Amino acid sequence: MAANFDGLRFSHWHTELRSDGIVILSFDRQGASVNAFSQDVLIELADIIERLAIDPPKGVVLRSAKASGFIAGADLKEFQEFDRKGTVNDAIRRGQAVFQKLAELPCTKVSAIHGFCMGGGTEISLACDYRVASSDPSTRIGLPEVKLGIFPGWGGSARLPRLVGAPKAMDMMLTGRTLSAGAAKAMGLVDKVVEPAVLVDAAVGLVESRPPRTFRQRFNGWISNTWAARQVLAPQMVKQVARKAPKAHYPAPYALINVWKTAGGKGIQGRLDAERKAVVKLASTPTARNLVRIFFLTERLKGLGGKEHGIHHVHVVGAGVMGGDIAAWSAYKGFEVTLQDREQRFIDGALARAQELFARKVKDESKRPAVAARLKSDLAGDGVPQADLVIEAIIENPEAKRALYQAVEPRLKPDALLTTNTSSIPLTELREHIQRPAQFAGLHYFNPVASMPLVEIVQHDALDEANVRRLAAFCKALDKFPVPVAGTPGFLVNRVLFPYMLEAATAYAEGIPGAVIDKAAVKFGMPMGPIELIDTVGLDVAQGVGAELSPFLGLTLPAALATVEAGKRGKKDGQGLYKWEQTDKGSKPVKPAVPQDYKAPDDLEDRLILPLLNEAVACLHDGVVADADLLDAGVIFGTGFAPFRGGPIAHIKAVGPDSLLEKLKALQARHGDRFAPRPGWDNPALRG
Repeated sequence: MAANFDGLRFSHWHTELRSDGIVILSFDRQGASVNAFSQDVLIELADIIERLAIDPPKGVVLRSAKASGFIAGADLKEFQEFDRKGTVNDAIRRGQAVFQKLAELPCTKVSAIHGFCMGGGTEISLACDYRVASSDPSTRIGLPEVKLGIFPGWGGSARLPRLVGAPKAMDMMLTGRTLSAGAAKAMGLVDKVVEPAVLVDAAVGLVESRPPRTFRQRFNGWISNTWAARQVLAPQMVKQVARKAPKAHYPAPYALINVWKTAGGKGIQGRLDAERKAVVKLASTPTARNLVRIFFLTERLKGLGGKEHGIHHVHVVGAGVMGGDIAAWSAYKGFEVTLQDREQRFIDGALARAQELFARKVKDESKRPAVAARLKSDLAGDGVPQADLVIEAIIENPEAKRALYQAVEPRLKPDALLTTNTSSIPLTELREHIQRPAQFAGLHYFNPVASMPLVEIVQHDALDEANVRRLAAFCKALDKFPVPVAGTPGFLVNRVLFPYMLEAATAYAEGIPGAVIDKAAVKFGMPMGPIELIDTVGLDVAQGVGAELSPFLGLTLPAALATVEAGKRGKKDGQGLYKWEQTDKGSKPVKPAVPQDYKAPDDLEDRLILPLLNEAVACLHDGVVADADLLDAGVIFGTGFAPFRGGPIAHIKAVGPDSLLEKLKALQARHGDRFAPRPGWDNPALRG
């Protein structure tokens, strides 16, 4: 056996033949901090498997030599290159072939998983006979390919349904969700969960013992993949997917269901061939290309901050919805937090909401008290002198904010950062009397804080670049994406979003039903309609942002936003443009029925979307963000702008700026100068 590797040196794999005849095969991709499958990695693995097949060992244990984790999946940069060259089919065929050769090795194969195990990492594990996982919280196992506009193409969709049963397998692949080691074991995906220190020993133990699968697991794996089961289950799966992802926008889940329905009863090679053909087709769709691009944008955002932020204690002033939720999220993510407001009752309300967050997020009840203890009530503001970061989240009133800064700043540590969560006020207006402007910035979170992934780092000309990096690192520690933006009114997200919401409110004031307006936006790909969004953020908040932005953008507030009645601010009051009713899953809008014979105006979608695109072009022109990629990332993660379209600038490039410009001019002639093209439509970045 050992002679098979005599004189051979591998760049990405280490082989160790133990005295008991078991080979430990360690993946250590050369020149990379994280393991990912490239074609040269697969070619090398194919050579190793070929040699193992000549004189099979007693067993093979597959592990990672990287401390960072197991395998992140395929090398997506390389994948993009194959897409450009039209060689995706060859790349997928090679991955399938190598993993199938591993599956066919006449010995016991065990995958030893520690840390992240995604995509191709899970697929090579499925080609093994057994899987053992580390109990460390960092261990997460998933097949997230659907989030990239494709589905598992190296045997994942062919093998997983047979292993754990079709319902569980399809749910995992259709959602792209990741599993802890314990959840993976409960599903039947993992055979054993052990402490990290004994991971390889446990894998060796499985080679020795070769425990049989339970009758229940084998039966479920068979019965749920029969022809009859597939014909019954597939339509149900399509209905579930359709509730969240329209086929026209996100074809991958539908293709996955169809492949399973039509080919799920075939032998392994038939299933692999059907999988490959479907994935190759999906890879060339605009949706897949845009979603892969967004993946790289997220990686870029994560890389902005580095690791060093020097922030341990966060002090939040303002215990309203935003301030309270910022404080709670910071405590949940490990920071010591003090929360201040002018009255205790506001702090008490925020602490109660925080407990709800901790109950949802911290599954282990024994750990909740420690998390909750990190968030402290601080009516007097005693936390200010100890704070490394102060976040102001009081009312959108420049005078009130400046008065607060004058009171707080003299009490700060020399290196402490002072920030504001203002949603629209320019920082040049707020920094008057600030003694250390180099340490003053905006940290603009979005509502709800727990689920919105973006934080805008609002800059001004006196802000030290090193502090921008500190704040970006802090955002990263919160699991948020930081986007540095200029401190002009509305910054990026609100500036782009406001004309869209304003036009929706204008259409509503004209008598177009809210449900019709919302439907048009959702059809385009927005996560919720703009009328529902106005109610969700609050008519009072929309009015405040409008008052700040309208003069800057040369727009007029429509009647729906000009006056806000008490007790009718939207979702938080139970009444706004819509009435809101409580359900088991929270409150939802009650949208009045639209008459059956009602016909929406032909230009409604253009009226809603083009103002957003128009302002995105102006933001790029004005240098609100450094480049088009950051703009697209900011608008996608800050507004939920249709991810499959790749962001406003990517959408403009795909449709063609000249045709959109003509549509704008037509709307201007029909509806007025609010549709006048903004500066920047001649930018080469729109045509690249």
